[in-house]
Amino acid sequence: MTDIVPLPADYGPWLAELKGRIHAAQQRAALAVNRELVLLYWQIGRDILARQGREGWGTKVIERLALDLRNSFPGMKGFSRANLMYMRAFAEAWPEEAIVQQAVGRLPRGHNQVLLTRLKQPQQRLAYAERAVEHGWSRNVLNIHIERRLLEREGRAATNFALRLPAPASDLAHESLKDPYLFDFLGVGDEAGERAIEDAIVHHITRFLLELGAGFAFVGRQVHLEVGGEDFFIDLLFYHLKLRCYVVVELKAGAFKPEHAGQLGFYLTAVDEQMRAEHDSPTIGLLLCKSKNKVVAEYALRDSSKPIGIAEYQLIEALPADLQTSLPSIEAIEQALAGDAGESTDASP
Repeated sequence: MTDIVPLPADYGPWLAELKGRIHAAQQRAALAVNRELVLLYWQIGRDILARQGREGWGTKVIERLALDLRNSFPGMKGFSRANLMYMRAFAEAWPEEAIVQQAVGRLPRGHNQVLLTRLKQPQQRLAYAERAVEHGWSRNVLNIHIERRLLEREGRAATNFALRLPAPASDLAHESLKDPYLFDFLGVGDEAGERAIEDAIVHHITRFLLELGAGFAFVGRQVHLEVGGEDFFIDLLFYHLKLRCYVVVELKAGAFKPEHAGQLGFYLTAVDEQMRAEHDSPTIGLLLCKSKNKVVAEYALRDSSKPIGIAEYQLIEALPADLQTSLPSIEAIEQALAGDAGESTDASP
């Protein structure tokens, strides 16, 4: 029987640190391989583009090239005619090698194919590519965000952050809010009341956080506040990790009214007094309404001394009909979220 050798007291923490370094090295190696493959595909596509333009290559030449490459590299996948045509389209979409070596080169081929097929404008593709790298989106989550027009809705809420928050926090806070918010995944009717919407949000909190965006952490619903011996309850309370502040979310089933801003401002004062820690930034508020008059909202925000954003929400028919039919089901979204952490970085077509 092998004797058990006593281990130093710091062996466990050192082993955990060593495992972390090994995993990090494996990830860096996988990313380096991916970047080289993506750059190779781009170079092949660029050469095909150039020769087609210069020598008038037709489809027969591409088919012969695919056959010759497969015969020359039998152990390497990705040299079918369809993949060569993808490489051509990839190089045509990204004519500058520098871009390919940055955000685009850090994404697997599947991500780049989604960007190429779903988005037409280069700047739009690049914006989604950079966000996918920043937050580690899986291909399915990237596809969902594109279909739901995530970046196009960011920073569009009416706010008074520029007046009530110091820079650059005011800019970050403004970009953290959207308009409109799409709650079509909640499964409630268009005439649902505030409590029904709130119940559905808590039931689908993972997808609600996905819609809110990166940085939001759920604190609670109907959070109790006592002020002057009276009881008050916040609909939904979050904490934003980048802004380092509480975010009070109030739901209104009807149109925005100026008094809503006053009520929300009262809640922000109470949270700042009773919950905000020394290192926390001022609490901000998000008022979600069924509809709003833009001018009325701007007047109300100008008169408020608290940092507040006002946005609309949509429960059904949140997207145009031509996109609604291609939206993934609720089950597909759940699978995408569950599998996000485990997606491979394999870049082979």
